[in-house]
Amino acid sequence: MSIIRDTEVLRPSGLLGVGVHRPERSVPNSEIAERTGLDPDWIERRSGIRRRRYAGPDETLLMMATAAAEKALAAAGVPADRIGTVILATITSMEQMPAVAVGVAHRIGATRATAFDISAACAGFCHALALAGDLVRTGRSDHVLVIGAERMTDILDHTDRDTAFLFADGAGAVVVGPTAETGIGPTVWRADGSRNAALKMTAPWHDGTGDRPERLPAITMSGWKVYRWATNELVPAAHEMLERAGVTTDDLDAFIPHQANMLITDFVAEQLGLTGRTAIARDIVTSGNSSAASIPMAMEELLSSGRAPSGGLALLVGFGAGLLFAGQVVRLP
Repeated sequence: MSIIRDTEVLRPSGLLGVGVHRPERSVPNSEIAERTGLDPDWIERRSGIRRRRYAGPDETLLMMATAAAEKALAAAGVPADRIGTVILATITSMEQMPAVAVGVAHRIGATRATAFDISAACAGFCHALALAGDLVRTGRSDHVLVIGAERMTDILDHTDRDTAFLFADGAGAVVVGPTAETGIGPTVWRADGSRNAALKMTAPWHDGTGDRPERLPAITMSGWKVYRWATNELVPAAHEMLERAGVTTDDLDAFIPHQANMLITDFVAEQLGLTGRTAIARDIVTSGNSSAASIPMAMEELLSSGRAPSGGLALLVGFGAGLLFAGQVVRLP
């Protein structure tokens, strides 16, 4: 009987470069207050957000993802024709097919790549990074482009007092490739579908008859339920991520959680006992919550500002609708 041959390559993989696209329009809390009646100072106290980025008409999901991808390739020094796989995490594509990743691969000239989208909400980037790391580690792809891109404003009820002040748009990307030492630690990820009502869409795109609802579906969220779940689950999960990577909090140069809410970030950082030497990502202050794009965008901000060093160790933690989480320790590009 014939035996199927498998790849026998096992090699370290890591992040080679990062790039982002931040939409031009910056929306202050005062503008959100005008249409929701919320106090601007309350918004900042509740979320940490002062401003957030909204995409313009020309800043489509594909355009933003492509722009971030091109910057990541340039930072990594990897030509597009060496990319073997493009993985794009998003929940805001308005077209079920083709995948946005296929369009990105075409636009950047990754003619030898396969490409696909994944949907894991605000934890999508860390899920995609886990897949990319293993593809490179096992030799199935030499280089993988990982993108998180969202136009959250397309699925937002801009008058909803629970969500209108939080969500935003943007894109971030990293190139994953072979490295001399391990640059992506083991991923810890779990999903709890019993809590899916805490963060979901108001309705399906159609009701079973094929008709779209008169009012487009939007995000609905119980912020308190998400907060309680996150503060209960993320600290032990983060400890597991560190333990499986063989590092301690003292080794961390950066903590880069999903930019959901500053209160969650501060709670987890305090419970982990992170000291002043660990840079904590706070990109949410000026970028808002961009779902799957928030972690690579926050990573780029820490590196470009000099708050975290290239080659330093960072703990990434994504979490969101499901409810679910995923994360890993990485070496920064």
